[in-house]
Amino acid sequence: MSAALRLASCAVPLLLAGCSAPEYGIEYRGELLDVMDMHLHFGDWNDIPERSQDTIAGNFPFPLGLNAQQTASSVVTGEGILNQLDGAGIRRGVLFAVYAPRTVGVATNEQAIVEIGKDPSRLLALASLRFDRWSTDREVELDALRAALGEPGFVGIKLAHAHQHVRFDDPAFFDVYAVAEEFDVPVYMHTGLSPFPGTSQEAPYTDAAFLETVIAAYPNVRFILGHLGHDFEPDFSQPLDTVLDLAEDYPNAWLEPSALRDDAGFRLPFAMQQIRDRGLVDRTIYGSDGPQGPGFVGTYAGLVLDAMEAAGYTTDEAAAVMSHNFDVAFQQ
Repeated sequence: MSAALRLASCAVPLLLAGCSAPEYGIEYRGELLDVMDMHLHFGDWNDIPERSQDTIAGNFPFPLGLNAQQTASSVVTGEGILNQLDGAGIRRGVLFAVYAPRTVGVATNEQAIVEIGKDPSRLLALASLRFDRWSTDREVELDALRAALGEPGFVGIKLAHAHQHVRFDDPAFFDVYAVAEEFDVPVYMHTGLSPFPGTSQEAPYTDAAFLETVIAAYPNVRFILGHLGHDFEPDFSQPLDTVLDLAEDYPNAWLEPSALRDDAGFRLPFAMQQIRDRGLVDRTIYGSDGPQGPGFVGTYAGLVLDAMEAAGYTTDEAAAVMSHNFDVAFQQ
C-alpha cells in the first residue's frame, strides 16, 4: 500500500467514531511518523497575475480547472490548508509569505498573521519582503521584515530570487541575511527554474552555485535550498549535485525536496537515494510546495515516504526528514 494511504486511524478529526482527539501521523514501516510540511502557499486568487492563474488552473484535474478560482480558494486559506493537513494525517505546516507581483503574486506577512491564527498550535509562517522597490524602500522593507519576525509564529524568511528578479549573488540584498542572523532564523531559498510566466530563468537567478558566496559569508545563517535545485529537465542530476555539494561543504546549508514529482517517477527516488548515499539525511527537511490542488498535500507526502522506503531509509531517518530536522533547523 502506498504510504500516502497509510494514515493514522484517527487522522481525520470528526469523521471517525471513537476518536476523542485527532491522532496525526503517517505510517512508515509499521510506525506512525509525525509530519511537518514546511512548504505551503496561501493567498488570494485575485492577487495572482492572470498569466500565472492560467498556469495554476492547468494543474487542476478536470473538472476542477473549469472553475479555478473556486478550486484555489477552497485550498489556499488557513482553513483549506488545515483540511488538507487533516486529510493527510499531517500535524503541522508552514505558510509562506511571498512578494512577487510580476510572477506568482503577493501573499503578505499581514495576511500570514491572519491565516496562521486559524490554528496557531499547528501553523507557522515564513516572512518575506519586496525587492521591486529596493532602491527607494530598502530600510522600510527591512524594518517590515523585522516587525514580521517579531510576530508569534514567524520562524524564518522566504525568498524566491527567480520570481523576485534578484541575482543570488547580488550584494545589494545581503542585508536580508544580516536580519536573519539578527533574529537567528533560517532563510528558505527557491532554487531552480520555475514554470510561472515572468520569472528570471538565467543561471544567476536559479543555479544554486551562485549561492555559495552568500552561504560562505553568513555561516551563522541556516540556508534551506528549496526544490534541490530542480530545473524541470528529465535528468536533473547536475543541479542536484550542486546543492548536495553545497550541503557537504557548508554545515549551514540544508536541503528541501519539494515539487519533484514527475510523470516518470524518477526525480524523487533518485534525489532521496543521493541524499542518503551522501550522508545528508540529517540536513534534509520535508516540504511539499502545496496545496496546489485538493489532495496534493497527502499525495506528495506519500510519494516522499515511498521514495525513502525504496532507498532504504530507516524509520529514524524517515522521521528525521519528515519532522525532526525541521525542529532542529528552526529551533522548535
